[in-house]
Amino acid sequence: MWQELIQQDKELFLFLNNLGTSDWDGFWLFISDKFSAIPLYAALLFLAYKTYGLKKTLVLLVTVVLLIVVTDQLGNFFKYGVQRLRPCHDPDLDGLVRLVKSSCGGKFGYFSAHAANSFAVAFFFTLVLKHKYAYIGFFLMSWALLVAYSRIYLGVHFPLDVLTGLLIGLFFSWLFSKLYIFAIEKYLYDIEP
Repeated sequence: MWQELIQQDKELFLFLNNLGTSDWDGFWLFISDKFSAIPLYAALLFLAYKTYGLKKTLVLLVTVVLLIVVTDQLGNFFKYGVQRLRPCHDPDLDGLVRLVKSSCGGKFGYFSAHAANSFAVAFFFTLVLKHKYAYIGFFLMSWALLVAYSRIYLGVHFPLDVLTGLLIGLFFSWLFSKLYIFAIEKYLYDIEP
């Protein structure tokens, strides 16, 4: 059963990865670059500040940093624990992967920390800001989906790597949003934004 799932994952990867063209490579490289999201992060912190005020936003910033550290380090733990080769290192796919960058990262790729981190940030801010900004969830989840897909497009992750990262990001963002709300209600409840 697992072997069949892995084989289907490889086939889906090859299909999606080979849809790419050089005309779109720059766009997907930009989407996947972690520094390209800095303006988005700055905008989210500004919206949080407008919604919650300075002290609650500082707590939010610490919460988001911890959230990213947890999802990122869990990704590293799984990569070395599971040891699933990245598509570009998989000998079964030698010569079949459309690798956009000159390198594809470390040897192992399960699960995608890019997908986990982008969904963690997107869903966390959706949960804590949706009462004030109705459409923020649609925008943020669309951005996270683009980041996740970029990992397949660039040839560095299988779809199951991305899907697992997505689910882990969603779970931890939900958990950390609950912790954040608990913290501000218990310790900062009397501070108005």
